[in-house]
Amino acid sequence: MPVGTPLLWGITIVAVLALVAMDFVLTRKPHEVSMKEALGWSAFYIALPLAFGAWVWNVYGGDRGLEFMTGYLVEKTLSVDNLFVFMLLLTAFAVPKELRQRALLFGVVGALVLRGAFIAVGAQLVANLSWAFLLFGAILFATAVKTLRDAMAPDDEHIDVSELKIVRLVRRFWPVTDRYHGPALVVSEGGRRALTPMALVILAILSIDVVFAVDSVPAVYGITDDPYLVFATNAFALLGLRALYFVLEGALGKLIHLGYGLAAILAFIGVKLVLHWAHGVWAWIPEVPTLASLGVIIGILAIVVTTSLIATRKQGEEVADHSTTAALPMSDDAAGPSGKVDAGV
Repeated sequence: MPVGTPLLWGITIVAVLALVAMDFVLTRKPHEVSMKEALGWSAFYIALPLAFGAWVWNVYGGDRGLEFMTGYLVEKTLSVDNLFVFMLLLTAFAVPKELRQRALLFGVVGALVLRGAFIAVGAQLVANLSWAFLLFGAILFATAVKTLRDAMAPDDEHIDVSELKIVRLVRRFWPVTDRYHGPALVVSEGGRRALTPMALVILAILSIDVVFAVDSVPAVYGITDDPYLVFATNAFALLGLRALYFVLEGALGKLIHLGYGLAAILAFIGVKLVLHWAHGVWAWIPEVPTLASLGVIIGILAIVVTTSLIATRKQGEEVADHSTTAALPMSDDAAGPSGKVDAGV
């Protein structure tokens, strides 16, 4: 039974716009976000989808409710990876801490618009092309390979602002100021209009949003074929992104194996999509149940979080041991008659 009636679509879109407007009001005065504030809003934006999922489960049945919660978990996981890229961008652009939530909010709005467009296209493909799920599976496999390569090359995880195509393109046609002017995107300087670095940050985030939409939309279509649930999972995952950034900012660097987990999840959903397509052609080929998908995704996340925490703790212990050893005084056995270190030791 499809969930998305015209009335429900209208209510949902109005509610999303109201929440976005509320966020813009809350961020109109730049300020550094405290952990208490970030935790409060994160709890709010987690409670909303949980309550909505319970409503879907009660009204449309357990299958649809399970699809929503699994899709939301997938989108939330992908959004954490998105946050890591956002963190690199904000650091590379040296965005003041009090302006970061404003920049993230523009990124969220851009992501919502792009996801909406991709979801509409995806719905048309699913409705009119029998091999649409095969195409989505191929996209996820390609994304999984790229994610795995990125995870295996952690030393390359930095962003050179001057090399970003969007920055080079904008600078060719518009002057850009050397410093931030609060949340302003355009200012008058020297008698002419100029963009601020804040505008470049937002444009860079929006360009990254396009890449994120390419993998996130097919991923959730691998969980549910209902366009409304696809939109709802994306909307709920994105709306809490701004607050979640400040909660996880310190912890993101510790999730060193998250990339491997995301690659595994995307590859798994890719297999699920291919099996779904094949089942429509050859009925004897089995499909992966939603409940099994949820179990696999939770299992992968539990493994990578655990291994990440263990690895970072070991790294911290090794650094501490090395620092302690370096600070210890040299023993007499390691020195020559003059008290200096023997070169042959």
